[in-house]
Amino acid sequence: MKELQPINQNVLLDITDTKTEQKTTGGIIIPDSVKEKKNIAKVIGISNIENAEISVGDTVLYKEYSGNEIAMDGKKYLLIPYEEILAKIVETEAI
Repeated sequence: MKELQPINQNVLLDITDTKTEQKTTGGIIIPDSVKEKKNIAKVIGISNIENAEISVGDTVLYKEYSGNEIAMDGKKYLLIPYEEILAKIVETEAI
């Protein structure tokens, strides 16, 4: 079994799309090429980074057009520099 392990201050994100067909209210199918790309993904690997503010399993927001997309074993990944992570998405309770 092969596994991607990020090195050199990089983070590995899972960007596999769940291929749900989107339609307009009129029934027109929206192709993947014009769908808005989400910049949110789950961290599945992180290199040895001192005082990292994220960890494996976290959901993060990252910069648009950053990193390198990789396809492996039917999944899509994004290998991105740690400094390209903008925020960690956390669940909070309503007040």
